[in-house]
Formats: sequence, structure tokens, C-alpha cells
Amino acid sequence: MRGGVGRWATAAVAALLAATVITGCGGEKPTREVAVGLPSEVPVEAPADDPADLPSDEPPAVAAMGAKPSAKPSPSASSKPKPKPTRTTTGPLAKPKPPTETQVPPPPPKPPASGCEPSYRGTQATRSQVKAALSDAAARTYWPTSAPDIKIPLTLMKATAWQESGWQSNIVACDGGIGLMQVMPATADWMNQRFGQSYDIDAYRDNAYLGGTYLAWLTKYIGDMYFESDYRLDASLCTSELNSCLLNAVIAAYNYGHGAVAREGEPLAIPNPQYVRNVRALMTECVCLTY
Repeated sequence: MRGGVGRWATAAVAALLAATVITGCGGEKPTREVAVGLPSEVPVEAPADDPADLPSDEPPAVAAMGAKPSAKPSPSASSKPKPKPTRTTTGPLAKPKPPTETQVPPPPPKPPASGCEPSYRGTQATRSQVKAALSDAAARTYWPTSAPDIKIPLTLMKATAWQESGWQSNIVACDGGIGLMQVMPATADWMNQRFGQSYDIDAYRDNAYLGGTYLAWLTKYIGDMYFESDYRLDASLCTSELNSCLLNAVIAAYNYGHGAVAREGEPLAIPNPQYVRNVRALMTECVCLTY
């Protein structure tokens, strides 16, 4: 995913972060401002880790709109996940394990031409509607069998959506990123196939679920490789080194793509430090947290 509209940090956060605005969801692009006001898992046969991980008996996206998502496990989902190895450190492995997810999202697109302005289509969701959609996405269990402890913090959902779109549900970036979470259409298609869903990228609730699904996939992909399946997206586990924790890595990969962050045989990388700092700051200081 790489989307990329101007990012909408508050004035205080923008000042704190040297007023940088970076694009997201799969690829960092040159800093640019957008002249609009602030609002008042692709292969067709991609296998799942476990059949129960595919929430196929969940109602279609349109039918589920407005309700808190839930995943009804199949009979095999009652089996307990495999025990995790005991870790002696919270930091990443210097030499990662091979990825458990071998089917990966499509690569990010090229940056758009400079000076391009975003466009708008459809009706803008209200602030309360956006808040409800992001809350529902954060409350979802994305890997009910193999990794039920993967949870996306609500503060991360809210901060990412603010950084990506300023909570504007009907914005379309020059590179094709769409909506609240600036989801790329090709990435949305891949995730719908991977998770057995039919989310509509243009519907603000589904767009939030797509963003949450991508954050959850990145958490498992990077967590399995570097953190021995410790999926905690906990800021308290981070040090001053940006590559010290899973939270920072997931934020970086949402913007720059998994391949630039988690590389087989290579240490964990954070290629877009300013984007990570922006989102981390927004997780505690964004005006959107009070909405």
C-alpha cells in the first residue's frame, strides 16, 4: 500500500517534526503539501496459514457495514496456536528467520509527478463516522487461529489515518492511494484475495478495514521474521533506535512497503525515519485522539 496525500499532523506536531509531510502505505515520496484545509494479503491461489484464518463465514463487506467486525471460527479454529519461543530480548533478531508468508503484496507504484494535487470523489464521511470505522477496524481479530494475539492499537489506526489523509474519506492521491488509509487498489485486491474478503476501497468503513488488515499482515510478516512471533505493537518496547521494535517497523512498512523493511538475511531496516517519527508523535499528540 502506498498512498499518499499530504499528511495532516496538527500544527503542534508539525512544528515538533519540522513540518515534514510524507506519503504512505507502501512508498515514501518527496515531501509536499496539499492545498486543502484540515477537516473541522496477489496470486489467485494464495494459501492461508490455516483455513480458519480466512474469515469466509463473515458477512460480505457491504452487509457488515456499520457493525463491529467479528470472525466466527471454523471447527478447526478451536485449536490453540503453537506456543511461542521464550524471548530473552524484545529487540529484533540480527539475522531474521525466513518469512512464513510467502505470498506478498504487490510492489509500490512510482511516485507521482511533482506539483500534482489530490482529487475528491463521493461524499466525505463525518468525523463520528470515521471514528467508528477506525475503532471497529482496531477491534478486529485478523488472525483468529494462528495469531489471535495480533491487535492493532486504536491510537495507531487513528494516527495512521490522520497522517495518510487527515481523516478525509473521499480523497484520492495522485499515485492512486484512496480514502482514509490511502489504500492502493492493487493492494486492496491482494488483501481481499488473501483474507477471503470483498471490501470496497471507496467505502470509508471498508477502507478502514483494509488499512487495519494491511497493518495486521505486516505485523505477522515482520513479527515472524524478526521478533519470534512476538506481535506486540507496544511503544514501551521501543528504544531511541528506530529499528528496535515491531511497532516502528510496521509503521515504516505501511509507508514504504514490506520489502524495504524486512529483507531475508538482512537486519531490520527503517528507510523512512521521519514518517515513523510523525506517526509515533501522532499516536500521543494528534488532535484526532480527542474526537
